[in-house]
Amino acid sequence: MIRCSLWLGMLGLMASSLAWAGSGGPAPQLAASSVAAQPSLSDIKQKLAKHQVEVNRLQQDVAKQESDSKQASDRLQQQDQTITELQQQLQALRAKSASNHQ
Repeated sequence: MIRCSLWLGMLGLMASSLAWAGSGGPAPQLAASSVAAQPSLSDIKQKLAKHQVEVNRLQQDVAKQESDSKQASDRLQQQDQTITELQQQLQALRAKSASNHQ
């Protein structure tokens, strides 16, 4: 679920970056001012690279959180198994104690 949300977020970020990069903004009145107002291709590529770095970092964060969650789940399952075994041992001891007192 988290991974799906991350991918949707990444797609939205990339789509908005591409839309922003390709839009060129409002139509300028003077040709000279439009050249000065539009970001250069290198600026756009630099921003895209920054976004890609951020996406990679977020993917790593999600992977770590998933790993941590899996480890916590495994620990809980082990603890549940230990509790079950201890309850069975306790029941056996109670049954043995009850039969010895009769």
